[in-house]
This record gives sequence, structure tokens and C-alpha cells, in this order.
Amino acid sequence: MNTVSTSTSNTAGDAARVRRADADDAGALALVGAASFLETFAGILHGRDIVEHCRQQHTHAVYADWLIDPGAALWLAETAEGAAPVGYALLTPPKLPLPDLGEGDLELKRIYLLSRFHGGGVGRELMQQAVAEARARGARRLLLGVYAGNAKALAFYARSGFEQVGERRFQVGGNSYGDAILALDLRR
Repeated sequence: MNTVSTSTSNTAGDAARVRRADADDAGALALVGAASFLETFAGILHGRDIVEHCRQQHTHAVYADWLIDPGAALWLAETAEGAAPVGYALLTPPKLPLPDLGEGDLELKRIYLLSRFHGGGVGRELMQQAVAEARARGARRLLLGVYAGNAKALAFYARSGFEQVGERRFQVGGNSYGDAILALDLRR
């Protein structure tokens, strides 16, 4: 499934498209992953922790591994003009601390989008692609973990139909943060 669609951001000239990521996209995914993590958590997490997290979790090799993993699916959002990476979504088998985790669950491991593109439909398109893939795989729930202090993300997920089903601690550097675990019932 190589879906391509166009969405427009709130700022004139900020048109972006979403497409299924392929093997050549590991570098673009790593770049936008690190950039959006920094943009989201600068001033919230310690700078050294952000740098170390990105050094380990947003590398070409990490994304290359996901791109060849048959259990994972990735979509890349790019500017319509010049194809610069601005966001992505990653669907994987779940690794969340829930007592009722089952084979019918999938995890939206990451959905990142540079803030300049918030509110223009690109995030919604990334979410729609992930939900469609989860349904196509026969999943009963789509799960995700999100920093409990990220009100903007929590509101986006609530608008998308997610409800809180648990909590976890998320380690970044030497510090632990609270995450909300959310679920979208795909049987509805």
C-alpha cells in the first residue's frame, strides 16, 4: 500500500503529502524524528537527556531496522515542494505495560510532526493511515504512549477517539517521566 495524499498546513505554502515510507527513507525519518523530539521537549526535558535520547533512538540504523521489519509500518510526511521530511507515523507490535495486552493489539509507536505543520490535516492523515493499516491487519485496538504533560497531543488523540487505559514510566536519560497509555477501539 503506497498511499499518497495531500494535506495543507495553516500557513500558506506549507502543503505536505503523506506516503508509505520505503527502504530509502531511513535518513529522512531519523532527521525528522530527532528534530520533532527536540522541538517538542526542549524546555521540558533536560537538554543532555534529549541529545542522548536522539543519539540512541533516532538513528539511521534504528529506522532502517523498522523499515525491514514485517511487523512495522511507517508513513512519511513531506513538503509538497522539495519533499523535505516534516513528520511520520510508526506502527509496531505493542510493547506497553498493560495487563490485557493481546495479539489483537498494535501500537502507534510514534507519530511526530513538526509544529509548523500542526493543524493543517497532516497529523490527521498520518493517524488515518495508521488506523487503516491496523484495521487491515485485523487489530482490535490501536495503543500508544504519550507524555502525560503534552496537553496538545492528548487533545489530538482524544479528537481521534483514543481513551486512557493505563500509565507507564518513560525513561529519557537519567530521568523518568509519566506517560499516559491510550487506546482506540477498532471494533467500533
